[in-house]
Amino acid sequence: MSPHSDYPRFTLGSSLTEEQRVFFRKHGFLHFRPFLTPEQVQAILRASEEVQAQWLAAGLEKVNGVPIKYGRDVDGTPIVQRFAFASHYSPVLHEFLQDPRFKSLFPLLEAPGGRVGENEKDGLVINHYVNVTGSEFSQMGWHTDSLRDVFYGKRIGPMLNVGVHLDGTPATNGGLRLLAGTHQQPLREMLFRKKYYKDVGPDDQEIAVETEPGDLTVHDGRMWHRVARSPLVGEVSRRRVMYVPIISGKYDPKHAGSATPFYLRFLHLVK
Repeated sequence: MSPHSDYPRFTLGSSLTEEQRVFFRKHGFLHFRPFLTPEQVQAILRASEEVQAQWLAAGLEKVNGVPIKYGRDVDGTPIVQRFAFASHYSPVLHEFLQDPRFKSLFPLLEAPGGRVGENEKDGLVINHYVNVTGSEFSQMGWHTDSLRDVFYGKRIGPMLNVGVHLDGTPATNGGLRLLAGTHQQPLREMLFRKKYYKDVGPDDQEIAVETEPGDLTVHDGRMWHRVARSPLVGEVSRRRVMYVPIISGKYDPKHAGSATPFYLRFLHLVK
């Protein structure tokens, strides 16, 4: 059964509309189009390539305790396939996170003290998926983002995962899949509905998020989601997405001496 993608796309302004709030409350996600101009997308891609060059030259293994995932591009050259805290290494990416439209998403937390987690969790993450021999990142199995709170014995806090899509991804090229409404599931379902990262197959209820370059998506951290592998091979399989957490609660920044989070010790298994 092919996943459906018949859901509304919105425009993100200086504040959310009531329709957008209601949709998010019920379904747990929103899709905005467009968020970035083509010129902005290219500027961000150039900035990510500059960060990649820095890290490759330095042989960097971790940033603030978070492992960097390296792999191979279509021509066999080494690339970074999962960045963390990327904005710490690029003025362009840091400036991007100051976009005031991010603040318009804070009310979705339904909690005080909303902020962009540039220095918390994994900071600004860039995922670079490509389906070729030597790639170490072509898909990501089913998971929720809130599991990390459980690992640390914390009460699950409000969290939004905001994605900025730098490549167009029709459903036929894999990409983000969501189980709408699962942000309202009981804790047992959040823990055991799927085998975290091991389950990679389709779900009859999943929604395919089809993006164009510059789109923005936001989903509740408690929602089950995955990134499907592209059935295509080579350049046409390339998908680059930036993710940044929007969170509230006690400020908890990471630093160079931060320990590797337990759940990231299995990052090498995600391929």
